[in-house]
Amino acid sequence: MASDAPRTARARAREEVMAQILDAGRRELAEHGADGLSLRAVAREVGMVSSAVYRYVASRDELLTALILEAYNAVGEAVEQAAAARTTPGRRFVRLCDAIRTWGREHPHQYALLYGSPIPGYQAPQDTIPAASRTPLAAGRLVQEAYDAGTLDLDRPSPKIGRTLAQQCAVTRETLGLDLPDPVMVRFVQAWTQAYGAISFELFGQLVGTFDPADALMTHTFTTTAQRIGFTDL
Repeated sequence: MASDAPRTARARAREEVMAQILDAGRRELAEHGADGLSLRAVAREVGMVSSAVYRYVASRDELLTALILEAYNAVGEAVEQAAAARTTPGRRFVRLCDAIRTWGREHPHQYALLYGSPIPGYQAPQDTIPAASRTPLAAGRLVQEAYDAGTLDLDRPSPKIGRTLAQQCAVTRETLGLDLPDPVMVRFVQAWTQAYGAISFELFGQLVGTFDPADALMTHTFTTTAQRIGFTDL
């Protein structure tokens, strides 16, 4: 039993240093952007020599991946809490969209890391997919809940869905574990991208001088996207 204590202490110490590295990484991200992230600068901020940092993160890309995972899990937790509210699926969907917006406004640089321009020379590894899936999965489950309960409007006119789009719906259904018909899947994805587009426009300054502050526009947009999917319990 005594032999476990040193390992536990080492693990705690490693977690503490890693937390400091991530804190410094977020600050560097805010100041220089993802493509300007530097392990040397992070090491200086933490008070370590560069070679010591490599014992915790092997490269800039590994640090980026750690920051991306942290951000995906943070926004995922926020939307899962919104999705668990005690109200109808449609109203929870609107709350979920607002939770993404709130998190993005509180963490604009992390939002940009996830949903902004691609980082030159960086490709996120496969192990980021589970964390990245938390947010759309929480939203998709609300659509599924309404569909299963019979409260989703299925009689909305829709253009014919071709073979390629139907195949993509099948892949997305399997990925998210949903059982929704193709027209609902397409409306869900369309509404989902509209919500993110509105949030990104606000956070990236595209609404300054027009719909700014954007509270009323965002509430209207999130409600409209929910209606577009077919929620009738708003």
